[in-house]
Amino acid sequence: MAGSSFPLTIKREDEEIIREAAKQVDIRLNAYREHYVNVSSERIIAMVAYQFSLENLQLKERNDTEPYTAKIKELTEVLDDYFKQQ
Repeated sequence: MAGSSFPLTIKREDEEIIREAAKQVDIRLNAYREHYVNVSSERIIAMVAYQFSLENLQLKERNDTEPYTAKIKELTEVLDDYFKQQ
């Protein structure tokens, strides 16, 4: 990534996704380098890291199942109370 090698010890089954992650970083770095020609590599790397972090947080927020779990628990309690009264 970014013209550097990073030796990692990984599981064989994780190799494909790790290579894809490195590829995605390089794609973003190259895009930023083309768009921000006069910006230092360190700043570009920081911008790419920020973009990936933001996307990760947005995905976590979108995939948060807690409100649904809480509602199901609430409805289950309502049904339990109802059937206890019958």
